[in-house]
Amino acid sequence: MNGAESLVHTLLGAGVDVCFANPGTSEMHFVAALDRIPGMRCVLGLQENVVTGMADGYFRMARKPAATLLHCGPGLANGLANLHNARRARSGIVNCVGDQASYHRPLDAQLTADTEGFARGVSAWTRTVARAEDVGRDAAVAVQAARTSPGQIATLILPSDTCWDEAPGGPAAALPIPAAPQADPLAIRNAARALRDRSNVLILLGGLALTGEAQALAWRVAQATGATVMAEMSNGRVERGQGRLMLERVPYPVDLAIEALKPFTTIILVNAKAPVGFFAYPGKPSRHHREDADILPLTRYEADPIQALTALADELGAPAVALPNPGPRPDIARGAPTPEGLARTLAALMPEDTVVADESVSFGRGFFAATHAAPRHDWLQITGGAIGCGIPLATGAAIGAPGRRVVNLQADGSGMYTLQGLWTQAREKLPVTTIVLSNRKYAILLGEYRGVGANPGRTAMDMMDLGNPDLNWVKLAEGMGVEAAKTSTLEGCADLMKQSFAKDGPFVIELEI
Repeated sequence: MNGAESLVHTLLGAGVDVCFANPGTSEMHFVAALDRIPGMRCVLGLQENVVTGMADGYFRMARKPAATLLHCGPGLANGLANLHNARRARSGIVNCVGDQASYHRPLDAQLTADTEGFARGVSAWTRTVARAEDVGRDAAVAVQAARTSPGQIATLILPSDTCWDEAPGGPAAALPIPAAPQADPLAIRNAARALRDRSNVLILLGGLALTGEAQALAWRVAQATGATVMAEMSNGRVERGQGRLMLERVPYPVDLAIEALKPFTTIILVNAKAPVGFFAYPGKPSRHHREDADILPLTRYEADPIQALTALADELGAPAVALPNPGPRPDIARGAPTPEGLARTLAALMPEDTVVADESVSFGRGFFAATHAAPRHDWLQITGGAIGCGIPLATGAAIGAPGRRVVNLQADGSGMYTLQGLWTQAREKLPVTTIVLSNRKYAILLGEYRGVGANPGRTAMDMMDLGNPDLNWVKLAEGMGVEAAKTSTLEGCADLMKQSFAKDGPFVIELEI
């Protein structure tokens, strides 16, 4: 058995049975091992940022890591943007990165790079394998790191000789996964005291605290104490719709965020952090909560929010209560596209248990309010601000949640970063409906430009404009093997959504806005 075969057997033994791949020469022994050893689903992406984004979406839905297969330092570098998003989403991923043979590396051949240096910025755990006999052991540790709560990126760098050399010890057994930490009893008592004694308390949920079960517990606490419950601005996965809490998130725009948080003199953090801005702006605060607000952490990102919120509710003697009724499901909207109209139409038509991968950027900031009464669904957001995640995220989510419809709300400019993911959707016959919000501009940058106190002139407008020539998403999708159609009305979008939901494979709707 060579090192590559040891690697595949170890991954499979530890429960890693999906590999998102874009291999090269240094990875051919790994590819050969995947060919010989059954059990691994291999999914090809046409660019590494598609590969890493798919692994992110997969983990968010499957709650277990996939492997990636990336080609040397430059291949890893191509995938860094969506690894950045995955790190912010706290997704577990095992990156397998090929590298120059150990004896070839000192010759500084063309693909030689600081692969470990590239990896460290996005990885919680990084290791370069020294010998073929170490591959199984190191792979087992990588999986353990990736599965450590709430999920971490582990990068295993494999010089090619460690894959083709014999591995006398063979594969390694799976290692135990550390249990999620429990909340500090003192933190529970401090939070309970604040909730009893103070008004204007916000319970801010993030990460693992955005499951339906955790939301219900937070609502129980809030109803007993008069507190308010909100979600962080950017979240890896929020369970939403009928039977879940009507959560709003902290707004993205600075002024709106400051206004929303102004009433709260105490903020209790549940797998979240105190709200700060995406960017700094001249004359505006970086922290969006009040300067005098008391910040009380209940649980860190890696902790078990169910245990903590249950203990907090019990400490308060909070009785069980029903969640508020969001009201009837909205009707389809008509006319020219608006954010509220598109959100209503999606809520009116989405199947039960839809997964929404949201990279709508500026157009979609208000989508939550109009979708509270939709059927039960999951909502995945861009978490790290690195655009180009939407199409890969939707693709990986469809593989991680088989049988569920995925709807990708996709801004056109960011969609162009990773549109190759449509090809993978076609190849894998994935049930993904992509709604491209086609305004032919980087609309968010127009707002940001004005946010720093400037009005765009001709040169600035040219750098934020996607016209001349216009992007044609129907042709782009069809060139990737995906059926597509264009519309400029909400009723047209509704008709195309219905058609797409009846199909087994992918479909792209270009919605001119």
